[in-house]
This record gives sequence, structure tokens and C-alpha cells, in this order.
Amino acid sequence: MKFIIGSLVLVVALVLAALFGMSGHTTLSATPAPTAIGVSTPVKVLVTNPHGVRRVRAYVEQNGTQYEVLDRKTPSTRLFWHRHEEPVAVTFDAGKNKAPELKEGTARLVVEAVSNDFRGSTDSAAYDLKVVLAPPRVAADGAQHYVNQGGMELVTFTPGGSWNEAGVRVGKYTFRSFPLPGHPEQRFSMFAYPWDLPPNVVPVVYVRNAAGTEATAHFWFKLFPKKFRVRDFELTDALMEKLVNSVDPNGQVLPGKSLLDRFLYINGEMRRKNNQQLADLRLKTEEKILWRGPFMHWGKEEADFADTRNYIYHGQKVDQQTHLGFDLSDVIGGPVTAANDGRVVSATDLGIYGNCVVLDHGYGVQSIYGHMQRIDVKVGDMVTKGGKMGIAGETGLAGGVHVHFSMQVDGVQTNPREWWDEHWIKDRIYSKLAPERMAEASASADAPPAAHKAKAGKKRR
Repeated sequence: MKFIIGSLVLVVALVLAALFGMSGHTTLSATPAPTAIGVSTPVKVLVTNPHGVRRVRAYVEQNGTQYEVLDRKTPSTRLFWHRHEEPVAVTFDAGKNKAPELKEGTARLVVEAVSNDFRGSTDSAAYDLKVVLAPPRVAADGAQHYVNQGGMELVTFTPGGSWNEAGVRVGKYTFRSFPLPGHPEQRFSMFAYPWDLPPNVVPVVYVRNAAGTEATAHFWFKLFPKKFRVRDFELTDALMEKLVNSVDPNGQVLPGKSLLDRFLYINGEMRRKNNQQLADLRLKTEEKILWRGPFMHWGKEEADFADTRNYIYHGQKVDQQTHLGFDLSDVIGGPVTAANDGRVVSATDLGIYGNCVVLDHGYGVQSIYGHMQRIDVKVGDMVTKGGKMGIAGETGLAGGVHVHFSMQVDGVQTNPREWWDEHWIKDRIYSKLAPERMAEASASADAPPAAHKAKAGKKRR
């Protein structure tokens, strides 16, 4: 009997030891890591434990006192538990509205988790931060702002209080701001009213402090809605083969799939990826005006900004995409020249745009040149207005020789037609940002070189 009891005790001890050994620790990571909290500041923490957790607790510690801001419990299990629990995102408010006794100054946020297994280990993560309770302030200018849908405008404003981010928000889009030259206490933002927003969206100036507290201000504006073209684009097997092989000559996109499937992926998913890559170049900009006067226009316009294309295959609509730029036809072997002074921030093969160059003109204004046969510049080069950057071609999704030309403001592509207009540059930009360039704008509005006057070719894509 003693032997049996001893054996049972040994088995139980081994089982308990095994359960204890299989128990694990919890990993906690805040995304992003909080550096400040205010009146109402959400904190998101990713809690990772293969067995799950039975409790998550968070508190703010200030001057030796703990203020609890979260205590979430779930039923506990010690002997039986799941072994492949997915990470859980826990979001909670760590602001003064959850801890009324908080004061301005330094504090510490601690997040604890108890594992839902035999050991029940407690793990924690701590973040040193500031408590910022005073809200920021902002006042926009009193000017009249007229903006075309698909175009852009410039607004100045004066932020106040404690803040670390300021700009303009237009629907789902956000545009940065920069110090106003000659007036360091003020900011300015060049913002777009994107082509895909409804006409009832109201732009606002905003400032936000480190704790996430935001203040906004309205300004006078009038929108001129635009109706963009919708056109059918006929697809044939021969054209799709040409376009797909131009973008994906080694067949790496959807291998084994049909020609139509590969084209639709390139025309859709790759287009969105490439447009995001262009938008991300917004961060590679100089905080000064690099351009001089209006931007150059050359070639014959074969496609307009924000043309919506219905792709028709064997009489059926198989896709719809929006073309963000102008297709400017050129002669085969013709030079591609810079529309204005700028610095090269990208010069590479960019999917649907083929060989593509992007110039930064300062303050988030950038020009895009796609489908080039050859690129003769490199990243970092300073190019002058009218300077040759390469040779026109039909790389990427191009059915003929032309240049895809587009302008973007802080990563959002806008109608280039505004930037071709000398008076628009003066009225909308120079008058507010650089009055000393008003005379210079007139002097630089020269006719483009003869080599860039339009020579109509076959229809381009």
C-alpha cells in the first residue's frame, strides 16, 4: 500500500512539475510606446502568451501613488489550458479622465499580465512618460481659399500652447506643415483636396500635443467640384501580353495563372503598391522652395489627371482603375526633361510606371516622370528646369511611347495643370510663401524649348 501511495505521489509530483515546466511567460509591447498622456490618451498593448492570460492590469504611478486605469480578468485555468492562443491587443485609456488625481509632470505607466497556466507568472512592461494636460491652441488665417477638386491650396496658421504636430486634415488625408519663412511663430501647409473625396468634406487646420490632445480651426474656403472623365479601355490578348511582359518579363507575378489574372493583379494590386511607394517619398523633401516659377509643359495630352478607366475584355468589364497623371506624348527617342528645378529622390524601375524619376521641389512638392526608356540621373542629383534626365519610352504599363507626368503634394497626387499656370503659382504660392519671387516667376515663364513642343504620335496609354 505504501508503495502504491508513494507511486501516486511521485506521479502527481511529476505531473505538477511538468505543468510547471510547460508554463510560460507573457510578452507585453505597446504600439507605439507611449511617451506622454493627457486628458484622454488611448494606449494599445499587444499581449502574447501561448496559454493566454487570466488578468491584465495597468496603472499610472506618479509621486509614489498608483492610479489604476485597467483591470481586465478572464476565467483562470491551471491544469488545462489552450497551448496556441493568438496574441491579444488590449486598448485602454490612460488619461486623467481615468485617473483624476494626475498632475502635470513626469509619471510611469506599468502594464502587468498574469499567465493563464499552472505557474500563473506575472510579467510587466513599464514606460516613463510625461503628463500633459494643457490643450494646444490654433488660429487659421483670415484669407479666402479657393480650391479645385483634385487641386491644392496653401493656408497659414498660428499654433499655441504645447504641441508637437500640426497641419491640415482633409477627410482621410493629412498634410504636414512647415515654419512660415520670415514668421517663425506661424506655420503653413500646402494641402490637396483629393480627386476621390466627396464635395462636402471640410478641411481643418489641426495641432496635436504629445499626449494626443488635438485642437482644430476652420478657415474660409470654397471648393470647385470637378467631374472627371470615365472612359472604356479595350483589352486584347496581344496588348495584355505586351503590358504584362513589360512589367513582369520573368513571370514572377502569379506564376501559373492566366494572362488576364496576371494583368488584373499588376493593374490593381501593383498599382496601389507603386502609388504608395510614390507617396512615401514625401518624407524625402527639403524645407525650402527649390523650383522657379511655373512648371514646364511639353507634349500632347493623351490622358488627363484622374481619368477613370473601365477595362473591357471580350465585351465584359473586368476592372476599373484611376489614372493619376497626364500622359504626354513624345517622339521616339525624345528627351525627358525636368519640369522645374529639383533634386532627384528616386530613379528606378517602379512597376507599372516602368523606369521612373521623381524630383523633389521642396516643401513636399514633387514631380513624377514614368515609362522612360533610359534614366540618365541618379538619386541626389540637382536638376535644373529643362535639364535632360533621360529618354522617353514605353516601359511599365505603357502601350506606346510617352511620359507619364504627375505632381504630388505631401504624397497625394494632384492635377499638374495648376502647376503649369504662372498666375496660379503667383497667387496661391508666392504671394503667401515667397513674395520676393513674384517678379522672378514672370521672368522664368519662358516658352519651353522647341524640342519639347508637341509632336503628335500614335495614341498612348
